[in-house]
Amino acid sequence: MAQRAHRVGVVPRREGQELRVVLMAGLAEVDRVPAELPYEKLREQLYGPLRSVFSWDWMNGTEYGLAVIHPITQQFRQEIAFATEALGGIYAKTVLAVQSADDALLRELGIPEEALLAVRVLVKPEMVTVIGRFDFVQTAEGIKMIEFNADTPTSVVEAFFVNAKACRFFGVENPNEGVNGQIQEAFGSIIETYQKQGYATNSIVFSALGWHDEDRDTVKYLLNHSGLSAQFVALEDLRISEDRLCALAEEQLVPIDVWYRLHALEKLAEDNDERDRYPTGAHVLDLVARGKLAIINPPSAFVAQTKALQSLIWNLHETGEFYTTEEHQWIETYMLPTYMENRFLNKEPYVTKPIFGREGGAVSLFEADGQLVEKDKDDFYWDQPMIYQKRVDMEVVESNTLSGPYQGRLLWGSFLVGGKASAVSARIGERITGNLSCFLPICLKTIKEEDGKCI
Repeated sequence: MAQRAHRVGVVPRREGQELRVVLMAGLAEVDRVPAELPYEKLREQLYGPLRSVFSWDWMNGTEYGLAVIHPITQQFRQEIAFATEALGGIYAKTVLAVQSADDALLRELGIPEEALLAVRVLVKPEMVTVIGRFDFVQTAEGIKMIEFNADTPTSVVEAFFVNAKACRFFGVENPNEGVNGQIQEAFGSIIETYQKQGYATNSIVFSALGWHDEDRDTVKYLLNHSGLSAQFVALEDLRISEDRLCALAEEQLVPIDVWYRLHALEKLAEDNDERDRYPTGAHVLDLVARGKLAIINPPSAFVAQTKALQSLIWNLHETGEFYTTEEHQWIETYMLPTYMENRFLNKEPYVTKPIFGREGGAVSLFEADGQLVEKDKDDFYWDQPMIYQKRVDMEVVESNTLSGPYQGRLLWGSFLVGGKASAVSARIGERITGNLSCFLPICLKTIKEEDGKCI
């Protein structure tokens, strides 16, 4: 047991890449609500009052939040909700089986050695994650899920808070009405489950990097809507002491019973005290494995996070195994062929993605003959194993921006909260959706439509 208090979760800051504002061929157009004000003033009227909660509408000198509204049909809203819950159930079923499999399968899925025992901890199998986000694209074959951010999802504030404010600002109907109550219900459910399993739940801490505005305020938003008696403690202020994860508060170390973290478990596995290289992350995961620390999202969410699980699901689907007839139909309808080896070469275009990559990091696009079309320009995640996924064309939309009209690809985020479909959000960017792709508020179309515009 380490007697010294060791620091947890100190990681270098990642600078966002500059968003390249370019024009691309496209068909659909984001509807703009007519306004007498210039776009710049309209935008300030929308986002200025929100910055106490949503301060990153402008990131690294680039516009992130757009002052427009994009309409969706009730049919689309219902289908993406159905797909979210259907896939959530498929993931829960698959993850439960994986959690009891041998270490060899876990390693194939990319689970670090330090986490092999922790990911086997069963909390609430039917709830694979407390809050996660599926990413969908609209294709000629319908909506397709391209990845599941089950462990540490962002875009929470955008979907659950900002979108409602934008809809009110433009006088339109919010497709995410009433979703905040799901956050409290899901957090309450996981805490109740931990309590029934004998865990202490008196000291609850929510953590993210204290200097990172988006991460910190996303976590504070979840804390404020969780219904829990908890406090925010920055990752920089966590310590390992006396075989406990502790919060450093007023020069005192306070043991933590339940820890919500916007800190990926694959990163945690690598964390160490920069002063003496003590493996703090491995120690935290050992506490989870021994039942001395409850974590949110639960360990199952980390298993769901690896994109290698998409490959496993698709392989089981192709062989007709494990899933019900209905589940096989959902996989065929809403998922894309995904493998751990390249089965697309000389057949059809494909994408390669790192199994734990985020925000388009280390993603590459290829033609069927293997010719590189485009790849991410940042330096992160390239050392990870890659999946190979069928490449599909993303819907193209056009929006007003501070730099003028912008045409970009549309990515849909659909949240799974407590096993139920929840808020939906939209972003537009390049063919590879990076961390500065723009947030696009959305609304429901009314029964009356004029030239396809949201009124």
